[in-house]
Amino acid sequence: MPKIALVDDEQSILTSVSLSLESEGFTVDTFLNGVEALEALESKSYDLGLFDIKMPKMDGNELLSKVRSSKIAKLKDLPIIFLTSKDHEQDEIIGLRMGASDYIKKPFSQKLLNERVRTVLRIHNNRAENLDNNNNKQKFIKGDLILDEDKQLCFWKGMEIELTVAEFNLIKSIAQYPGVVKDRNQLMDAMYGDTIYVDDRTIDSHIKRLRKKFRSYDNSFDQIRTRYGSGYSWRD
Repeated sequence: MPKIALVDDEQSILTSVSLSLESEGFTVDTFLNGVEALEALESKSYDLGLFDIKMPKMDGNELLSKVRSSKIAKLKDLPIIFLTSKDHEQDEIIGLRMGASDYIKKPFSQKLLNERVRTVLRIHNNRAENLDNNNNKQKFIKGDLILDEDKQLCFWKGMEIELTVAEFNLIKSIAQYPGVVKDRNQLMDAMYGDTIYVDDRTIDSHIKRLRKKFRSYDNSFDQIRTRYGSGYSWRD
């Protein structure tokens, strides 16, 4: 059952639109301004956003900009439909260039809105499925950890973690076989190959930085285990 975040500073719009969408089987959370909506979008999971443009505190364009620049992968790709009373073509162009999936001018019929929502969700889901099929071979997945090997991107619980190439190779080597202890020499080979020599204690520094990076997004991160005298392993 798709979940929608509806943001508009008019209570009448929130009530009528949410009732119509819920009658079609959608789940709808409503928000009177962009600030409240952003907090919910960052803490919960939604399938689509319906944003008014002209709102107090944070308008729809700013809210969309924050969504598109988010480090939370699923939020960053969230399909957005703008609801607005603005009727200038330039406003529509700006919204679409910022990453809006569709643009509906007020007043609109509930039947049209429901159909647009279904269409945008269908297109988004088909695109995501195609990307998964195309990129599946390039993705390394262990529980909440996803490593996109083609793009050298790391995600933890849906949040993108910025890693150096060496750190990327290091965490992949540790996580590849959960529970298996990798000694420092093995980890150095994974990070640098056999072309560069570094002191084996360099691994300890890299592990410390890795833990710090992951805990800056998730303070409960405890997947990298120290095996004193042996090396490091990934928690099962």
